[in-house]
Amino acid sequence: MTGEDRVVTIRPSVETGDSLGAGSRAAAEGEASAEAATAPHAGRRAARGRPSPGRAVAVLVLVAVAAVVPLFGPAAVLDGTGEAEAPGTQGITFLRTVLVAALCVQLGEVFLRRVARRVPGAPMASAPRAWGWWAAGAGFVAALGLASVVASGNLVPQQPSDLDVGGLYASRDGRLALLEVNAFVVAALCARTRRPDSAVLPLAAVVVAEALRAHPPTEDDALVGSGLTLVHLTCAALWAGGLLYALRILWRWRTSAPEAAVAVLGLYARVAAVLFAAITATGIASTLRRMPPDTVVDQLTATAYGRTMLAKLLLVAVVAILALLARRRLRRYSGGDRIAACAPARAEVCVLGAVVAVSALLTAVPLPIRW
Repeated sequence: MTGEDRVVTIRPSVETGDSLGAGSRAAAEGEASAEAATAPHAGRRAARGRPSPGRAVAVLVLVAVAAVVPLFGPAAVLDGTGEAEAPGTQGITFLRTVLVAALCVQLGEVFLRRVARRVPGAPMASAPRAWGWWAAGAGFVAALGLASVVASGNLVPQQPSDLDVGGLYASRDGRLALLEVNAFVVAALCARTRRPDSAVLPLAAVVVAEALRAHPPTEDDALVGSGLTLVHLTCAALWAGGLLYALRILWRWRTSAPEAAVAVLGLYARVAAVLFAAITATGIASTLRRMPPDTVVDQLTATAYGRTMLAKLLLVAVVAILALLARRRLRRYSGGDRIAACAPARAEVCVLGAVVAVSALLTAVPLPIRW
């Protein structure tokens, strides 16, 4: 074989090596570009997978509010007013805070599940686990504690002999207290059935009982006051509890169905605007019934009821600002960023927890003086 033949036979191998080297480089470049393209998404997935300290902080804030307002709220609002604190105000405020919070959680879940079913493609099978059973249990304990206060003559019982259980059936407040206890038992049982939304009936009974309890027959136009409280409490429970469950849906579906999660929050926001309008209207009307227009300014600072109402108004104003901010950011952002844009809604839930505690305090302080 000649040298020329050997050169000819070597060239194909060199060319083949060059082509293989180019193919390897192209494959390596393709892999590098693919890794670079998927790096941001992987980073976002990793960031989403990490536990958020914000949720722990929110829980701590809610627990602190639930403890601080009942413990120090009565003394703070009664200081310098000359009004006497009723026996057991702190305990009653705490129990009523738990009762209203339990009502909000379970009623909000029922409401938001119906809203979520209206979203096309919503993975309801992977919806967050319901807290209705635990909420109803907490409501039952709180209602039982409040019933024991009524059974002891609206005093904090010191021993079992102080309770007159049979006397509960003989008084209007006692019958309403028993109605709330039984309603939470039924709501807990409904939460364990295949149709947990049926708990709306016993929860409605709790709302009616609270509205009637807040306005005894001796009050002028008691039915009007009960009607205002009925609408006010129902809308407030749907607003606060619905937002809590909407945020839980947002967190649960953040990777599997982010668009459906944002759509659920958007539908809730539309209904929440109507709820807020109803809460504002009924709240103003109820306040003017308690405090005539020409005495509102003086009583907002001179009476315990007025101071508590002023604190509630300020907190509701903060909630309204946070709600508007969350909805504005929800419209401005798109895609997966819309979930991160809902941070103000989480702060809104925390402030709503404070509103619930202050509202419970409002039911325990002396009624304002009608000058």
